[in-house]
Amino acid sequence: MATPSSHPLVDDPRWQAIASRDKAADGTFYYAVRTTGIYCRPSCSARTPKPENVQFHETPEQADQAGFRPCKRCKPDQLPLARQHADAIAAICRSIESSEEMLALDELAAHAGLSPYYFHRLFKSMTGLTPKAYAAACRTGRVREQLRRSATVTDAIFDAGYNSNGRFYEKSGDMLGMTPTAYRAGGAGTEIWFAVGECSLGAILVASSPRGVCAILLGDDPEMLVRDLQDSFPLATLIGGDRDYDQLVARVVGFVEMPRISLDLPLDIRGTAFQQRVWQALGNIPLGTTVSYTELAAQIGLPKAVRAVASACAANKIAVAIPCHRVVRTDGSLSGYRWGVERKRALLEHEAEPKLKEDFQP
Repeated sequence: MATPSSHPLVDDPRWQAIASRDKAADGTFYYAVRTTGIYCRPSCSARTPKPENVQFHETPEQADQAGFRPCKRCKPDQLPLARQHADAIAAICRSIESSEEMLALDELAAHAGLSPYYFHRLFKSMTGLTPKAYAAACRTGRVREQLRRSATVTDAIFDAGYNSNGRFYEKSGDMLGMTPTAYRAGGAGTEIWFAVGECSLGAILVASSPRGVCAILLGDDPEMLVRDLQDSFPLATLIGGDRDYDQLVARVVGFVEMPRISLDLPLDIRGTAFQQRVWQALGNIPLGTTVSYTELAAQIGLPKAVRAVASACAANKIAVAIPCHRVVRTDGSLSGYRWGVERKRALLEHEAEPKLKEDFQP
């Protein structure tokens, strides 16, 4: 009888996946063990069988037809656990998006078939937001849309699912960054401080609302940057920064030139629920590294939403603080940066250079 080390099956990549319990191979094939009459996923934690007792099947149905039973440990006849979780969280997201009321955590967890603690942790790991934050972002999106559509602010409040004006106005500042009347009027009555400076990437505009930095814009023409800010809040009152505000701009410029220093600034981030998921995931990309749009989509639990992820990156108006420049194509090439590919390349080089110096420091 051939020994395991000499059996022809040992050279088969599928056997290597079984021996290493490779989860990435799950779903690509299944293996059955003649001596037990059971078939498993490649990643099954059961004792590794002898190769001479193994046969491969492309689908669970094939293994069933060959007379094998599904393993009770890895349950190969069911969807992979990660896929089950992804489907469950996606269904919960759709439920939250369509619900007019803020659903309780226990209720959401029960729908997903999980404990509240595990559901909360899983939801945040897949979406980048807690269930409560996701629901709030969805409701904010509905409010913004209704304020543009409805005849009055009151109509917008009720159309967005609020049962009373009081409940809405308690949170309107957090949701909109201003009163709903001001938002409906294009930012009328809202004060936004701004200043334009220079950095190695060209002109840089930093703008803040009372809630925090709402824009960091890069470009060649300072006037164009100011126009971009005006287009975002056509009726807001733009106030040129004083000497104190210039210090804030200097901090941002310093971060652009030396990204290893901290840029701990309050941000006024406004976007759809999906955009906020993407932007939060961007903030988790370590300094000096990059991810692809495909990897970023997978990180937020939506591997097929690559184009939507790219669009969310392009919609980001807070450069460097929300590091959309750290997202690249699958082959590592640069593309799709709101402020130009050359600036994207320069930012990545700035982030990489200090690391190289540290790596080679004697």
